[in-house]
Amino acid sequence: LSQPFHVAEIFTGSPGKYVSLKDTIASFKGILNGDYDHLPEQAFYMVGTIEEAIEKASKL
Repeated sequence: LSQPFHVAEIFTGSPGKYVSLKDTIASFKGILNGDYDHLPEQAFYMVGTIEEAIEKASKL
């Protein structure tokens, strides 16, 4: 996941997002376990949570 940072909003045009440590660790474990291997790589770009990546993937 490439979380958009608040300080980079002016450069990226994407609003910053806060993702809790608990959610970050859970999502990362899922990625390592292969739970999201079916998602295209682009789905992980500039999203916060894994749920956002899943939603973005459905629109690609």
